[in-house]
Amino acid sequence: MHICVYAGSSQGARSEYRDAAKAFGELLAAERIGLVYGGASVGLMGVIADAVLTNGGRVIGVITGALKDVEIAHSGLTELRVVETMHERKAVMAELSDAFVALPGGIGTFEELFEAWTWSQLGIHAKPCGLLNTAGFYDRLAGFLDHVVAERFLKPVHRGVVCIEDDPRKLLETLRRMRVTAAPKWFGSDKV
Repeated sequence: MHICVYAGSSQGARSEYRDAAKAFGELLAAERIGLVYGGASVGLMGVIADAVLTNGGRVIGVITGALKDVEIAHSGLTELRVVETMHERKAVMAELSDAFVALPGGIGTFEELFEAWTWSQLGIHAKPCGLLNTAGFYDRLAGFLDHVVAERFLKPVHRGVVCIEDDPRKLLETLRRMRVTAAPKWFGSDKV
C-alpha cells in the first residue's frame, strides 16, 4: 500500500504541524505503508519524508524539473521521479497511490487534494481522501464542505469520500475501512 501525502512546503506557524507530520510518517513506516509525495526536502513535505525514511520506510518523491531546485528536491529518497509538468506530477502521484492525505498546507496542498477528490467524484478512481486536522487546521474547511452539501452543490456520498481526523492513527484506520462507491455527481434534473 502507498499513501500520497500533500503537505506544505513550509512548516507553518505551530510546532504541532511538524509534530503531526513526523508522527504520521513514523506510523506509515511502522505499518509498512509507502509514502508518495512531492519530492521536496523542505517544510512539512520534508518532515514526513524524513520520518518515514528514518524509520526504515519507502518514499517515492515526484517533482517537476522546474521545482527541483526551488523546493530543494530530497536527495535521500528511495526513489525520486522528475517529470515535466504539474499535471504529470499529480497524475503519477495518483497512479502510485491507494489513498490521499492532506496535512496542513497552502493553496498547492488544497489544489492537489481537491483534484484527487474530483477524480473520485468523476469515477476516474475509487480512492479515499483524508485530512489530518492538526490543531483544528481544517475545522473551517469541514464546516464549509458541509455547507456545500446543504446547498446541494455536493452530494453527501461524495462528501463522504473525505474523512477528517485529528489523530494520525485514527486517520489511517478510517482510510483503511473506507470504500468509495461510484455515484453520479449530478442532482436530479440539474444534469447538463
